[in-house]
Amino acid sequence: SQVVEALAYTRRHPDVSMSVRSGGHGISGRSTNNGGIVIDLSKMNAMQVLDVPTRRVRIEPGARWMNVASFLAPYGWALTSGDFGGVGVGGLATAGGIGFMARKHGLTIDHIRAVEMVLADGSVVRASEDINPDLFWAVRGAGANFGIVTAFEFEVDVVGNVGWAQFVYDASDTANFLQEWGAAIEASPRDVSGEIIMGAPQPGQPTIAQAMLMVDSDDPDVIVSQLQPIAEVAPLYDQRIIITSYENVMRNAPETPHQGRGEPTSHNGHVEHITPGFAEAAAELVRSGATHFFQIRTVGGAVSDVDSHATPYGNRSANFNVAAMSASPRRIDPFWEHLRPHFTGMYLSFETDRDTARLSDAFIQPTLERLRDLKLRYDPDNVFRDNFNIAPEPALK
Repeated sequence: SQVVEALAYTRRHPDVSMSVRSGGHGISGRSTNNGGIVIDLSKMNAMQVLDVPTRRVRIEPGARWMNVASFLAPYGWALTSGDFGGVGVGGLATAGGIGFMARKHGLTIDHIRAVEMVLADGSVVRASEDINPDLFWAVRGAGANFGIVTAFEFEVDVVGNVGWAQFVYDASDTANFLQEWGAAIEASPRDVSGEIIMGAPQPGQPTIAQAMLMVDSDDPDVIVSQLQPIAEVAPLYDQRIIITSYENVMRNAPETPHQGRGEPTSHNGHVEHITPGFAEAAAELVRSGATHFFQIRTVGGAVSDVDSHATPYGNRSANFNVAAMSASPRRIDPFWEHLRPHFTGMYLSFETDRDTARLSDAFIQPTLERLRDLKLRYDPDNVFRDNFNIAPEPALK
């Protein structure tokens, strides 16, 4: 009811910016604004088990993923999410959700079975495969354009202890390292998911890459055998492998509120494979010093099993998502343009460029046309516009 009231207030001030914030931070910057209205859902953070046999849970948008992991752990369950426990449920679960179990368990949106949400006109609706199915489709990848989700129902997975590895590689031959690492990931079983993070080398120091990898198994022999080929792609400066809980891995954020500090520029894109051309362009970016945070996250596997038209999330055939952050768009953008031809898709949550062309990067054309048609039906006045806005337009027939 308070969300309905806040939205009504927003509609009385149509010229004022409006942002929706769930429970954590948003890399793209869309969960806050300067001088406008912020509808903050962080107090809506309740979690409830609805049905044990079907592993159905109800989670409100203001919960953070580290708290979700802790809530599910006593049942021997987990829900794949992002890679940082301080992220709020609402923003991630309406966009995609690429996490440490993506290749085994898919995206977070693939586990949504129903939502409760407040639409632009203030009505409160339920959406699922059987009720408002078009809205349910739109929410799973483009939800921020259609309303404010006040509760999600997820079907979670049985997940016991996992293998958790942290490798520090010598990545001085950066392009070759990226190709070898990508090939090793693609050849690995779906149990393995994770990421690498790189930055510009310090003066007089080699280029290093830090890998964080999860193996969905508690068998030491399985964990070692699946990680060994990935560990061998380059010399290691350091390595650490432990058996722990998914809950412990996700408890990597402070409990304090997010302070809204971040870099002004973040770009990302999906790639099918780490090709020589992509690797050379990425190595050039890393060497330039234009980015202090260059990340490649694994997708593919179970993410690719879902039909590309089943949700708005684009390019499920990609094996990797690539992201980079910078303090200076002037510095990073020329290098990013060299990478752009290698991308086939994009994840909106990691993108600060609000050019309308990014919508075509994020959504395949039939999806974008369908989203515009649905926007006309559910939000004809474009109340939810302070985002990567999908303008309300009728689909081409």
